[in-house]
Amino acid sequence: MVEVAVIGGGIAGIQAALEIADHGIRVHLIEREPSIGGHMAQLDKTFPTNDCSMCILSPKMNDVARHPLIVLHTCTEVTSVEGEPGSYRLTLVAKPRFIDSELCNGCGECVIICPVEVYNRFDAGIGVRKAIYKPHSQAVPDLVIKDAEHCIECGLCYDVCDLDAIRKEEEERTFEIEVASIVIATGYSVFDARKKGGLGYLTVPDVITSLELERMINAGGPTGGKVVRLSTGRVPKSVVFVQCVGSRDTSIDRPWCSCVCCMAAIKNAILLKEKDPGMEVTICHNDIRAYGKGYEEYFNRAERMGVRFLKGLPGEVWSDGRGPALQVENTETQKIEILHPDLVILSVGIGPGEGTCQVAGILGIPLEKSGFARPLDDKLGPFLTRRPGIYLAGTATAPRDIPDSVAMGGAAAMRAFTDTLRE
Repeated sequence: MVEVAVIGGGIAGIQAALEIADHGIRVHLIEREPSIGGHMAQLDKTFPTNDCSMCILSPKMNDVARHPLIVLHTCTEVTSVEGEPGSYRLTLVAKPRFIDSELCNGCGECVIICPVEVYNRFDAGIGVRKAIYKPHSQAVPDLVIKDAEHCIECGLCYDVCDLDAIRKEEEERTFEIEVASIVIATGYSVFDARKKGGLGYLTVPDVITSLELERMINAGGPTGGKVVRLSTGRVPKSVVFVQCVGSRDTSIDRPWCSCVCCMAAIKNAILLKEKDPGMEVTICHNDIRAYGKGYEEYFNRAERMGVRFLKGLPGEVWSDGRGPALQVENTETQKIEILHPDLVILSVGIGPGEGTCQVAGILGIPLEKSGFARPLDDKLGPFLTRRPGIYLAGTATAPRDIPDSVAMGGAAAMRAFTDTLRE
């Protein structure tokens, strides 16, 4: 049987895998994390409809798990590729879970009893996780994973697991697959706000990133959907969003627009106003880029709800002893304003995924100066590469929102499918 590989299990990779498999082609979906879903699984709502993110994503994740023609490889990375179009041979390395996937039913009893708590990357550090854990409650596959680095081998998880599914030792496994074509959907990474030190991230209390706000505002997140000041635990009365943190900034060699930040800030501003209509919400910006279908109307809705759009960006955020403070030149009035919000949210930009450089190097795909994968020719389609049989999807090539990522995943899938017809 002719097969296809999809590298990356975010929304673009999931869409590509499902569309190829629905046409009768076996798909290997390769994801380096313990669960598929990517960054979309971290979000609360999607713009401009305010639909629940997981209500859209979770059914697709479960469709992947149940599809008879999709082979899911999590905790797995591509290490080499050989061959030619129509016959690529990929070498994969599966990292150990220390779990018997045939026995584990994801009940979570081992998670409850584990005494070790560490930084939770899925919750962007707002919450903690155990040394044995599931990334989130709707993870696919529905399995736990043991973090060998932080596990203290207390033995409690072995005792509580009636299925004997937890392994004390497990080695990484190397294997090969042969495919006709490959779809690269390696996603994006979030800008590290510490690189803009003047904005006070991790040095000024109550300065957080937009991703941390997403986890805080999510009902399934560490605060149960309650947005609070980290310094006091109280609900903020005033909030300021600072846009373009890690985007459109030549001083840190990131000149590109991240596409989603304006709309994400508007979405979260609307959600904050819905929770507390009396909250003062200000968005400091260069200019608002509301370019998609229904986006301008979404922007207008935020204005009607009382969200203030202040044209100007602060150069610094400091503490005034009671909380954050920032100075902004309002470029529409030419006046200097000093704001004293309870909470500052840095709208961090997005860049190439952590695996994009590695995968592109292995597959022989050139990179842009930005680090995103370079398409063959945007006029012919942003999913084409210079290597026949290898295609790009989602944010592997540039920042994109969810609808565009899904559409590009579908386009790449159809090209990969037509390759199989030639075999």
